[in-house]
Amino acid sequence: MTVCVDCCGLNGLSGFTVGAEADIRTGLPSFNIVGLPDSSVKESKERVRLAALNSHINFPDDKRIVVNLAPTGLKKEGPSYDLPIVLSILAAAGIIDKKELNKTVFEGELSLDGSVRPVSGILPMALHAVKNGYKRIVVPYENRNEASLAEGIDVIPIENLRQCCDYINGELQIEPYKTDIKAYMEECKTYDLDFADVKGQESVKRALLIAAAGMHNIIMCGPPGSGKTMMAKRLPTIMPDMTFDESIEVTKIYSVAGLIKDSQALISVRPFRSPHHTISNVAMVGGGRIPKPGEVSLSHNGVLFLDEFPEFSRYVLEELRQPLEDGEVTISRVNGTMTYPANLMLAASMNPCPCGYYGYSDKCRCSQNQIIKYRNKISGPLLDRIDIQIEAGGLDYKSVSSTKEGESSADMREKVRKAQLVQAERYKNEVFNYNSRLTPSKIDKYCSLGKEEKALIENVFDRLGFSARSYHKILKVARTIADLEERENISRSDIAEALSLRSLDRSGE
Repeated sequence: MTVCVDCCGLNGLSGFTVGAEADIRTGLPSFNIVGLPDSSVKESKERVRLAALNSHINFPDDKRIVVNLAPTGLKKEGPSYDLPIVLSILAAAGIIDKKELNKTVFEGELSLDGSVRPVSGILPMALHAVKNGYKRIVVPYENRNEASLAEGIDVIPIENLRQCCDYINGELQIEPYKTDIKAYMEECKTYDLDFADVKGQESVKRALLIAAAGMHNIIMCGPPGSGKTMMAKRLPTIMPDMTFDESIEVTKIYSVAGLIKDSQALISVRPFRSPHHTISNVAMVGGGRIPKPGEVSLSHNGVLFLDEFPEFSRYVLEELRQPLEDGEVTISRVNGTMTYPANLMLAASMNPCPCGYYGYSDKCRCSQNQIIKYRNKISGPLLDRIDIQIEAGGLDYKSVSSTKEGESSADMREKVRKAQLVQAERYKNEVFNYNSRLTPSKIDKYCSLGKEEKALIENVFDRLGFSARSYHKILKVARTIADLEERENISRSDIAEALSLRSLDRSGE
């Protein structure tokens, strides 16, 4: 007899339906899994057999067993197929009621003692199940909170195989698990960090405010101890709260990456990722034998902070160009292509020279060649993709010892929120929400300039040798400045301030 149990596989952040079809016949005892399984799926043969035996379930290991994972053209990866495989075999053997398997998705990794372990990617699997009309999803107990974020489906949490079989046979009642999504959205809305702690550096704080308002990429250049890292870590505190849809997008990425904790379930605060400069290109943009999201995708809807920017491998830095431009990263493998979102805000910091003190202290002993070589680690095309380039100068004693608090994160966040509401209204018929995502054709529509503004930017453009991309970045930043100042049209002062925020352009050094 042949029985099919439904489950889900993953292709990037999208789920696809997989049917675990089991056929049991008399003959020489054997157990084979077909349907393009990877090594971890092939190894499930021993896991499911011993899990059943240790759960005191009569596993038909004296029969000829074949399990097919359909569709056969898609690669099946990971241990989440253990539970549907064993259930299909038990149903085919008549041990569990196959009628109760209809409209139900099963996910879970089995331990040899029969307990069910959590798996990665439960949220996108549950969302796929909802989309395809399934009524129930049976998941490991530790995945219950995450799965329950998918509305419109009953989530049945189980702890072991015996419990699952008893539930299917009607011998055990398990109430569908519900979670308070609103409560998750309200969690962690307070931060331990605040911009009020930052002494001095008002121009840099202003640049970070502009960056957050328009989701512009920013780089800060200054000597050690000038507060670059301190200020970057406070960027999420001035960004508006994520919407539920944004939280779901981020949670799906973290779920696939296996970074969701049971107590967390929903990522409700904007991500802030700060990888070390020794990171590999695969860890940065994603990939691997079984492709996983990289840091650029884990920073989706949040901030990717790269401290000591020139110390990163040049190859790694150049990999950032496509995600920064397109807001997504595409990974191609033999088995197919997958795309992960990467709509992030890049914040970077660097020193002016290898020792860090050029132009700020007599301590610097770097030669001109050393300084040029150090700065050339950041290519012109990559620098072009960074909208705001600001100098963070050294602090004097008066600034450091001041007891006066600076502008708080709460006040800055309110300004950012108002500016983003203006952008949301302006771009309500577009596919983007922020000024930083304006395409060249849309710049002409939304960033029109008057005669005086055109004259100002024309005068500076040729003198400093700006590229076409730099020109567009200046207009986008000027548009954000105008939004912060509640001006409908871009003024001459907006252009002037935007031009002052391009201090690292090569020909302008």
